[in-house]
Amino acid sequence: MNTLPPAFSRRALLRSTAAAALAVSGAGLLTACAGSGGDSNTAAEGKVTADNPFGVAEDAALDVVVFKGGYSDDYAKFDEKLYGKKFPKAKISHSGITEIGTELQPRFVAGDPPDVFDNSGGKKIAMGTLVDDGQLADLADLLKAPSFDDPDTTVEDTLLPGALDATTFDGKVMGLPYVFTVNGFWYSKTLFDQHGWTWPTTWDGLTALAAKIKKAGIAPFAYGGTTAADYFFSSLMALAVKQGGVDVVKAIDNLEANSWQAEPMKAAAEAIASLASSGYFLKGSEGLDHTQAQTAWVQGKAAMYHAGSYIENEMKAITPDGFDMVFGAVPPLSATGSLPQTALHAVAGEIFVVPAKAKNVRGGKEFLRTMLSKEAAVNFTKTTSALTVVKGATGDEDFGSTALGSVTKAIAAAGDDLYAYQFLGWYADLSATLKTEIANLLAGRTDASDFLSTMQAAADDVAADSSITKFKR
Repeated sequence: MNTLPPAFSRRALLRSTAAAALAVSGAGLLTACAGSGGDSNTAAEGKVTADNPFGVAEDAALDVVVFKGGYSDDYAKFDEKLYGKKFPKAKISHSGITEIGTELQPRFVAGDPPDVFDNSGGKKIAMGTLVDDGQLADLADLLKAPSFDDPDTTVEDTLLPGALDATTFDGKVMGLPYVFTVNGFWYSKTLFDQHGWTWPTTWDGLTALAAKIKKAGIAPFAYGGTTAADYFFSSLMALAVKQGGVDVVKAIDNLEANSWQAEPMKAAAEAIASLASSGYFLKGSEGLDHTQAQTAWVQGKAAMYHAGSYIENEMKAITPDGFDMVFGAVPPLSATGSLPQTALHAVAGEIFVVPAKAKNVRGGKEFLRTMLSKEAAVNFTKTTSALTVVKGATGDEDFGSTALGSVTKAIAAAGDDLYAYQFLGWYADLSATLKTEIANLLAGRTDASDFLSTMQAAADDVAADSSITKFKR
């Protein structure tokens, strides 16, 4: 869910809410209130012990803000109770909100950010902007601290490999991604079994399946064109990476010349464009938001939907009994590509950060340490059917979820063939362009060549702009 984040400036604050949400972002936009960067902590300091490695004062208030999206915010309330057991004298304030950037903007401008917040959702703040403006506390001491459950194991050693890639900037870890998400297609096993359909292992097989589904009177795919067309971009990148290898996406992340014009990108974009030209999308998808598109899918109006593994929890309130939601990895363009069919776009998301100018930086870090306890991780997976970045927290337990069970199997089948891309979080302007252009591609308003040319031009503009801090893989 990558969209243009709001700018953080006094000027932007005076604009209308709608304008502020789409304001230009970039370096220096958060500095109206911040002054210089670096960690700050105005809360009283407690005694540093093995069980209290950051020296949190027992009565220091804790201010937590959580994105109330696909995972809701009940899991954070559970974690706050765990924190409260350890610090019973601490007043804990909780806010579950849906527009992180819009609602936190006034607090940053006023110099009063929360102690810890979940930087997620359609209006999240670009991590690159936060880092470039010195707004975040370095989490090096959190990673070196003893884990919540085992004093002989560091926090870092409890995390899945690659869990911190998305939040590592120039060697410094500036955020904690909490949820381990895989992206791909989702379908009803019940529907597929009824028609004798099986998940294909090649892209040709998928398009052949789409033709059968359309003939059966069901739209093969749905997507949310007004808010989440970029979900489908993951499938485009899956095709490109499986065909040409991880270097394809690394080149894009590194803003290399002509990286969007690489042959695997051309083949992938043409394959996605062909879905639109073949009439394989639910009619009107370009005018739906993601909730409407997902609703149409679970109602059986479309057979497949591309999203992350948060989808089951997001739709559980209206998914019919017996739907049996399962995951299908994006099939490759060719069986002779660089990566196998089982390779996955897997990312650690739902990024929690501790503002450098928070009143209780110590408490914010301790809250993150609490979240990484086995008890907290198991609760999250049990209640959301999604995995955390905590290694082996739930074992093979699927808690009765066909979706979770299928994801666990997919991760096991992928092995080391996991990949991700970072440019959407690094460069807000490029992310905004992508959201617009992938929507145009899916709606058939542009073709593959136009899509890639526009994205290359946008990437070249970012690369040439000396005011934008660059990051490299």
